[in-house]
Amino acid sequence: MRVAPVAALLLAACHVQPSANPRGNTPGDQLEAAAEAAGVVADPARVDPAGLYARDTDRLCLVPTGAGAYRAGALISYDGGQGCAASGTATRNSDRLDVAFGECRFAARFEGDRVSFPAELPPACADACTGRATLAALNVGRLSDSASEAAALRDPHDRALCDAR
Repeated sequence: MRVAPVAALLLAACHVQPSANPRGNTPGDQLEAAAEAAGVVADPARVDPAGLYARDTDRLCLVPTGAGAYRAGALISYDGGQGCAASGTATRNSDRLDVAFGECRFAARFEGDRVSFPAELPPACADACTGRATLAALNVGRLSDSASEAAALRDPHDRALCDAR
């Protein structure tokens, strides 16, 4: 039986040639860099996350309190008394926001015009929610970069979620 030559041919066929473009220099990377240079696309590293974010009935506010520090609030509102309302702080750390809603602490992803919470959050985050609602996987896009609009976000009991405290 000639298993060895067949196996050698199969292994050779699986070999993948390295890309001709070095990492970070692909046509897509070049296009994105050109768009950032022209101002068509914002460089997330240079964008201030302050503002109001939304998707459907989900809201997130970020109001600046100092260099890289923000008051943060999240509101999720569903029918039947299910939802979440959380208030606390966020600190910018490159492409992430270190969020602290009391004992509920996690790193959210910041992409310039979008903020995404992780799919799994610490158990303490459930305290901010009623029913089956959760803060997990909150994914909102920028609605406004106005700090005053963000500061106006209120929970169902009319409490400001991003007040100056």
